[in-house]
Amino acid sequence: MTYRVRLREEAEHDLEEAASWYESQLSGLGHHFLDNVELALTAIKQNPFSYPVVHRGTHRALISRFPFAVFYVVRESEIAVIAVMHGSRNPSLWKCRT
Repeated sequence: MTYRVRLREEAEHDLEEAASWYESQLSGLGHHFLDNVELALTAIKQNPFSYPVVHRGTHRALISRFPFAVFYVVRESEIAVIAVMHGSRNPSLWKCRT
């Protein structure tokens, strides 16, 4: 089955904020972060059920080389990304988005 990945507005904001922070730390690092997120999203799209369910049908995929994770739900032929958050953030921040 072919899945379509859709980033919810909150997840887009998460990405913009994190990439901006990394870019402010080192030129090019924000782009490197976004490249790794894109790799994670591609892997999720190819096999969305290979990542663990962490809360009420919400899956979590870790992002390579960065302490972030993509939180998403699978609904029919769509993968809805609800959050892209740092691993040390309070889980209630993304759980309230489900």
